[in-house]
Amino acid sequence: MAHKISRRKFLALAGASGIGVGLAACSTRETPAPLTPTAPVTMSADEVDAASEKAIKKFIASIEQGSPTFFPRRLPFKLEGATKIFELTCQEILVEIKPDEKIPVLSFNGALPAPEIRVTEGDKVRVIVRNSLKESTAIHWRGIRAANIMTGAPFIAQPPIKPGQTFVYEFVARPAGSHLYHSQHNAAEQIARGLAGALVIEPQDKKSEPAFDSEYVMLIADSPVGLTINGKVFPLTAPITAKPGERVRVRWMNAGGQSRALNFHGGAMQILAQDGFALANPQMLDTLSIAPGQCVDALIIAPEPGMWAMDCAPDKIERGAIAMVSALIVK
Repeated sequence: MAHKISRRKFLALAGASGIGVGLAACSTRETPAPLTPTAPVTMSADEVDAASEKAIKKFIASIEQGSPTFFPRRLPFKLEGATKIFELTCQEILVEIKPDEKIPVLSFNGALPAPEIRVTEGDKVRVIVRNSLKESTAIHWRGIRAANIMTGAPFIAQPPIKPGQTFVYEFVARPAGSHLYHSQHNAAEQIARGLAGALVIEPQDKKSEPAFDSEYVMLIADSPVGLTINGKVFPLTAPITAKPGERVRVRWMNAGGQSRALNFHGGAMQILAQDGFALANPQMLDTLSIAPGQCVDALIIAPEPGMWAMDCAPDKIERGAIAMVSALIVK
């Protein structure tokens, strides 16, 4: 899906689009505290420029090297009769989510971002969840119409899955659309550390879907070291790529604990659906506000060639809080 781009071409595109970057992490006091508390640092104007240039160069290097694991990989399944069977193992791994800093995170199947579960509306789904963590967990299938015992609420719908135990979830895939699956036990910490993924249910009637040329999942989370997109802090994020005029579907999913304001510098986004429900009248928005736990499907029409920034801010904007999180490269 991604197109490779040379360093020279990248710089030309960047110059053409006037790209810039915010230095502050896209977070507020509500964001989980860093693992190692640090004192506030005051930077001079030259230091700000140098740090900004360094971040952009790192982003360029990441693009040139490729980021094959940035976008979620689809989880394979086994077919037993008419039931699609998926397997998830909750386990701790060590991952570099910001430059030169590896931290222990929680993962599904040793992957960050978590694997994408993709099924068709009406499918019978069985998910076998094994807990290899040092603490209990439980999984919630957000927005899915499932039996009470399958909703993942510990001590309400089910006992928590203790270390070494397995729990089997079963449900019929509905409604169609973009959804989240995530930890529902000690959730504030476990989700922030990585236990959240994309659950995409395609409609039975594909003709009801809007036409698009490419599709991306962008999962937002509040990690212990700042806001992440698909498990990475900028500049380790990867860009979306397209040709002029192409229609790009972006499934924005907010697994974080606060609302976010997302802005695409290349024009308005057409909002197609929210939480799996298609909008009767799609909206055009320059800035998309997405609440915690919300999923929003947006359509972007790729503009003229260039590199177009995507930035983010909390709904309550503080000084210096707006930051670049990714980009759309049109070539």
